[in-house]
This record gives sequence, structure tokens and C-alpha cells, in this order.
Amino acid sequence: MSEANNTSRPPERHRGPVVLRRRFTQSGTTDQRLLDSAGPTDWVHTDPWRVMRIQSEFVEGFGLLAEIGPAITVFGSARTPRDHAEYELSRQLGYELAQAGYAVITGGGPGVMEAANRGCVEGGGTSVGLGIELPFEQGLNSYVDIGIDFRYFFVRKTMFVKYAQGFVFMPGGFGTLDELFEALVLVQTGKVTRFPVVLVGTDYWAGLVDWLKTRMVEAGKISPHDMDLIEVTDDVERVVHIMKDADEERRRQEIEATDALADDIRAGQARAAHPYP
Repeated sequence: MSEANNTSRPPERHRGPVVLRRRFTQSGTTDQRLLDSAGPTDWVHTDPWRVMRIQSEFVEGFGLLAEIGPAITVFGSARTPRDHAEYELSRQLGYELAQAGYAVITGGGPGVMEAANRGCVEGGGTSVGLGIELPFEQGLNSYVDIGIDFRYFFVRKTMFVKYAQGFVFMPGGFGTLDELFEALVLVQTGKVTRFPVVLVGTDYWAGLVDWLKTRMVEAGKISPHDMDLIEVTDDVERVVHIMKDADEERRRQEIEATDALADDIRAGQARAAHPYP
């Protein structure tokens, strides 16, 4: 056997925190097996135990990410090569966010995700990668400081939202669009509040934004003001400015809410002390 063959990387599969290689790899993913209704009836016995595994993923994610501080999640294509302008723009974005005091959360993969994690590390920030078990394993990129591999997409999606103050979407594919529209639905329905959604790349996103305006808005499927949930820019500094403005507004509203609560408490105490006019 040649030296090249000796040093080649064997087939590898991540199953949550578990790494399987060579003959221990298996086809399919945990998500696929959970959602497969055409499989054998042993799901009757195994699904209750899957709930425990799902619970453990939430616990691991909450425990790992609870203290990362203010963070921004960056999405984008895993297929972006390192010599592409979008890679360098993502790297700059990660750097500027780190300099502004934000941790950077990505899906932990290559391409745009790697670039954002890399820029964050270079900017002295906390670089976070939330990986996922896939049929074609990618693994976490080398610029991730804090990382976790999830089995279930819906657990991972929760972590993206729960620990971020905003989302930035670089040019990407189906996965990026999936996260984009899920974020917009969460903001539109009030499931998350004061949550900026920024698309970076005016040329790339122009067709989608135009379609939303000319088809969905005109057909009455979304309201005209729903388009205000999206900001499109090519300027990294503008992205950081949007995130900082949202943070300031969030703090202002929290202070106002605290003051209003204190006023209500004082008014209640006054009424209790003098119950009769």
C-alpha cells in the first residue's frame, strides 16, 4: 500500500458528538430515521427513547451557548471557494462583528461559514459553529472555537435563534433560504422581537426581493410593511450599524418596561397604604 493510501482520510460520520469511521458508518441520518413513516414498526418502541436524545441535545446546546454573550448568526453557502469575493466579504463581516463585541455563530461548515468564523477569530471574538449530521459529512471548520454537532435540524434551528441578536444572510442555497424564511416568519408572527434580518449582496438577492414585492405583496400574501423586516446591503459597516442600533433599541425598551413595572408597583403600594379616599 502506498504512503498516500496510508494517510488518506477514512470514511467518517458524525452522530451528534459521536464519530464513526470505516465499517461503523451507516447510510441515512438520525433526522431521516425519525421522519421515515414507511419504515419498520419498531418506531413504536424507539420513539419514546428518541425524545430523551432530543432532550439531551437541547440541554447540551443550552449549556454550551448560554454564556457566549451578544451574538450574530451568519448564514451562507458552504460551496463558496476561498478565492471568491463573497468569502473575503464574509471574512470581513466576521472580523467587524467581533470588533463590535459580538460572537459569530455559523453552521460551522466550509465556504461562507468558514469565512465568517475565520474573520471572527482574527478579530478576537468568540467563533461558534453549530454543525449537523448530514449524509455527506463536512465536519466543523478549523476556525470554530466553540462547536457542537447536532443530530436534529429543529434543535439546531432553535440554537441559531435563541442565542443571536440578529441574522445576516450571505449568498447561499436552499439551506440559507430555509433559515431566511423561517427567521422572517418568527419576526412577522412576533415569536421573536427586535430581530434584524440583513441580506448581504444586493445583486444576488435582487431577484428574490423583487419577486416578494411584485408577486407576494401584490397578491396580498404578505403585507407591504412585511418588506420592512428585510434590509439589503453590500456594506459590512452598515450591517454592524444595524445590529448595534437594534441592541440600543432593545435596551431602551427594556429600561422603559422596567420603569413602567416599578411605577405600577409603587402605585399599588400607595393604594394599599391608603385604601380609603
